[in-house]
Amino acid sequence: MLIIIHSLVTPASLTALESQNTTMRFVSEFVLLGFPGQKEMQNFFFSFILVIYLLTLLGNGIIVCIVKWDKQLHTPMYIFLGNFAFLEIWYTSSTVPNMLVNILSETKTISFTGCFLQFYFFFSLGTTECFFLSVMAYDRYLAICRPLHYPSIMTGKLCVALVCVCWVSGFLCYPVPIVLISQLPFCGPNIIDHFVCDPGPLFALACIPAPSTELLCYTFNSLIIFGPFLFILGSYTLVLRAVLRVPSGAGRTKAFSTCGSHLMVVSLFYGTLMVMYVSPTSGNPTGMQKIITLVYSAVTPLLNPLIYSLRNKDMKDALKKVLGLRSNQN
Repeated sequence: MLIIIHSLVTPASLTALESQNTTMRFVSEFVLLGFPGQKEMQNFFFSFILVIYLLTLLGNGIIVCIVKWDKQLHTPMYIFLGNFAFLEIWYTSSTVPNMLVNILSETKTISFTGCFLQFYFFFSLGTTECFFLSVMAYDRYLAICRPLHYPSIMTGKLCVALVCVCWVSGFLCYPVPIVLISQLPFCGPNIIDHFVCDPGPLFALACIPAPSTELLCYTFNSLIIFGPFLFILGSYTLVLRAVLRVPSGAGRTKAFSTCGSHLMVVSLFYGTLMVMYVSPTSGNPTGMQKIITLVYSAVTPLLNPLIYSLRNKDMKDALKKVLGLRSNQN
């Protein structure tokens, strides 16, 4: 039997096997199909996403500048808001510019390295956003539930430490899952029916099934999503109990307004994330996946300044002050 097998393995077949193995291991690029449709529809998607992106940069950039220029806003709450707005600029920039280029491109290709770099920055920045939402919920809990101890607990050093922990830990979470996925053999086809490099389509393109890696990634995603979410939920449950005990109607209204803004952002961001990444067997149609991804990658960063900050009285007063100073200087 060994002799027969040896005779069947000719130099030509060895060359074919080596060629196949090389193809499996060295896919040099992927094709992101993006949004379907004719040229007119593609132009509509390009214009729509470009407007959203520019408004997102403008809105979040205004918040960053206001927090930096107005010294009265140099408090933990607004320092967190300023960092959150700065994060949103980079979060949406990790996918939207490539999305716009992809719409105009004829080939719609992205290199293997570029795909996984986008994957890394998109998910790392999203993880950092989860951590910032948790820290902001903790800050509101201290301010409302423990107002007398707030200045002694939320000191400047703790505020800076929490900001650093959010940024650093967010970027340290995903290297291992991304390395594991990138080491899978990709032998073709290399077409991703999406506009971003997402783990689901990448697993589908792998030449061999990787249930352990897939389970690890989905478990990891669930922990990243549910851990901060449950912390936020617990914090605001305690905040709600404290607010309901406030005797003043004006005080309850102000507290509800602040916490309501936070909860709207949390609901919008976490709701779309859970639909996409918590269950590996969700079976969402490709079109629905694209819409959900577009919501949390482009639309949510646009709405956050409106929901979170620009409707805040202190932020609006600071904006008027800064604009007034700038106009007087000119």
